[in-house]
Amino acid sequence: MEKRMICAGIDAGSRAIKVVLIDAESHEIVGEGLADQGVEQDKLASQLFKAVLKRNGANGSDVGAIVATGYGRSAVSIADTTVTEITCHAVGVHRLVPKARTVIDIGGQDSKLLRLDASGRVRDFVMNDRCAAGTGRFLEVTAKRLGVELDALGPLAAGSQHPAAISSMCVVFAETEITGLLASGTAREDIVAGVEAAIAARIAGMAGRSVEPPVIFTGGVAMVSGMTAALQAALKQTVDVAPAPQMTGALGAAILASRQLSGAPM
Repeated sequence: MEKRMICAGIDAGSRAIKVVLIDAESHEIVGEGLADQGVEQDKLASQLFKAVLKRNGANGSDVGAIVATGYGRSAVSIADTTVTEITCHAVGVHRLVPKARTVIDIGGQDSKLLRLDASGRVRDFVMNDRCAAGTGRFLEVTAKRLGVELDALGPLAAGSQHPAAISSMCVVFAETEITGLLASGTAREDIVAGVEAAIAARIAGMAGRSVEPPVIFTGGVAMVSGMTAALQAALKQTVDVAPAPQMTGALGAAILASRQLSGAPM
């Protein structure tokens, strides 16, 4: 039986590297993997790529094309080409949720809001990559200051009765504000809920007055419980989390790799 050709997408994010393998023709996902990001981005991406291939009974000769995306995409030497994460998230989300019209992607170092047309193409977008207040970095700083693991933030926020008002729009000043709240006896639960609300408010500010549904939430922060509810409250709109939200960029990159292989427009 003829072996199927595979295409790969590699999303070299600021906090994690993601790899998705798809069937070049059907776009069916045949393998995926995730690893923590580090200093040697190229080496880590290559190691993860090879590990995902091996886990799924494939090797390099089965791969027709590789597209890299994300914060560290230019460092991925095994990629045939690179594509911005904006385009890749749009393609990945459209594949999973064809009716999506707005995509909110919150990662470790930046946040993006994309507006899509009916075909899944980006009509316009707004991006915050200069201030950590609307990104996962804010949650990391909060977890460190409260002395808890990142995955403990969601359960803490769920126990909040009176979310704290976090007024600072800069993480540096917000950390000082959190210190003051702790000193005044504010519950950790209320601080975390306040931080989540502050991140959501930042996204709502980026969105402006118009947010067309369906709204799909992607990125690592989408896996933090409480953030979806915070976004819904800030946007006054239903927000759905994408299936495997960390992987949508890599999936989109893999689909674009298959288009490159077939000669179709990317």
